[in-house]
Amino acid sequence: MWRALRGLRGGGRRWQHRSAIEVTNEPILEFKPGSPERAALQKALADLKGKTEAIPCVIGGEEVWTPTVRYQLSPFNHAHKVAKYCYADKELINKAINAALAARKEWDLKPVQDRAQIFLKAADMLSGPRRAEVLAKTMVGQGKTVIQAEIDAAAELIDFFRFNAKYALELEHSQPLSVDISTNSMVYRGLEGFVAAVSPFNFTAIGGNLAGAPALMGNVVLWKPSDTALLASYAVYKILLEAGLPPNVVQFVPADGPVFGDTVTSSEHFCGLNFTGSVPTFKRLWKQVSENLDRYRNFPRLAGECGGKNFHLVHSSADVASVVNGTLRSAFEYGGQKCSACSRLYAPDSLWPQIKEKLLEEHGKIKVGDPAQDFGTFFSAVIDDKSFARIKKWIEHAKKSSNLTILAGGGCDDSVGYFVEPCIVESKDPRDPIMKEEIFGPILTVYVYPEKRYKEVLELIDTTTPYGLTGALFAQEKRIIDEARNLLRNAAGNFYINDKSTGAVVAQQPFGGSRISGTNDKPGGPHYILRWTSPQAIKETHVPLRDWRYAYMQ
Repeated sequence: MWRALRGLRGGGRRWQHRSAIEVTNEPILEFKPGSPERAALQKALADLKGKTEAIPCVIGGEEVWTPTVRYQLSPFNHAHKVAKYCYADKELINKAINAALAARKEWDLKPVQDRAQIFLKAADMLSGPRRAEVLAKTMVGQGKTVIQAEIDAAAELIDFFRFNAKYALELEHSQPLSVDISTNSMVYRGLEGFVAAVSPFNFTAIGGNLAGAPALMGNVVLWKPSDTALLASYAVYKILLEAGLPPNVVQFVPADGPVFGDTVTSSEHFCGLNFTGSVPTFKRLWKQVSENLDRYRNFPRLAGECGGKNFHLVHSSADVASVVNGTLRSAFEYGGQKCSACSRLYAPDSLWPQIKEKLLEEHGKIKVGDPAQDFGTFFSAVIDDKSFARIKKWIEHAKKSSNLTILAGGGCDDSVGYFVEPCIVESKDPRDPIMKEEIFGPILTVYVYPEKRYKEVLELIDTTTPYGLTGALFAQEKRIIDEARNLLRNAAGNFYINDKSTGAVVAQQPFGGSRISGTNDKPGGPHYILRWTSPQAIKETHVPLRDWRYAYMQ
């Protein structure tokens, strides 16, 4: 496994480590009728029917309840309270900070091999005995279909835990050059203080990674899960504890967002923020950090992913079937509630009649409903009443605007769940607000451009929105592909060629974008864990120094 490379300048030696452990992506199960995974999932779903799980704050290893009680509702059946939970107040959040700090030194000194083993065990639990439970809780709590829960709460979360462990072990073996008279080494310390992890509703895996990656690297964490993903987040937290994570390494802290943000950023020990959520919230936290800089012991690390206004660009050489099917999946899977979802489609006038015909034909086959009862459902309700109201306003805008025409869908009904029909809108104005602002719902807007003005459309895509997360090009000509890669270089952190803008896989397409889409730290890649370590370089000299004078002075 090890080999020395000699003959380097100055007699240096470098150790090369091939791989600490071998890891592959978790296979995605199919849940076909009669399969064991389908039977296990249906049993887990039945166990949740009509149940309300009590979810406490977990501070210093103890379950704590406060008077501020809240409920998580199932998006597709809001009469079902899936979880009862409570908010931590400022005093309790400060108690969590102190409990975390008390555990920091011992956890940081624990060998990375031991820390990695905990996450590898958690991954095995998710892959096997706990898979159905976490999938069912993601489906019922966050409104995901079977496959959307599987690629998130099983495959992606397992991959995060396994690949981060692999990357951490490889990093440990990444050491500087040594020479004959001295040995040099690098110690990958955790950050000095605590990390605040603020996770979103739309991916169970993101919550596990936002809290888990810093913890793996020797940090202590306060995890504030999303109010609308508590059921699944708490299941992941309990799995980590059962896998051997010491109780004080991660504190589980449901809280009101501003109260949590104000409290953690006011602590002198705040050393990092691992965030996925909205641009206004991330900006608010960033401003609070800058205002409090003089009180911190360290400059805090700020990592954030904030969504996008993602595009599919169709060139006249594109394969129409790929465009239609890829766009329907990207725009409407999970109700358009993925950071990477396509919400703007640019089609050439020469292909638009074919694309439109096929798009509307396939749109008519999409089934929206209860994903726990009907596995034929393509997507379900949007996450909550606020989201439903916001999306409905955009549909009203499309109905009233002279620039916009609704081609299909757009019906809204919140009587049972927060249901919005997949909506396809055509815009005459490529800079209408619906083409610029993130909606986070099942609305796809199409702009049909004159084929001869294709190059102008490249610039239009690059300048229409302040985001830069994902985008896709559909084209068959290599020259066109190369040109688009250059001209759209900064328009997307994840760029797809003849594929949809969603579906990034850990270790295959590390994810993230820049501009106001975030800090582009690429979780799912080998460099991400470096954000959560403060390396210390150590030089040990083996030959005594006999004289303070240099040779030229003799």
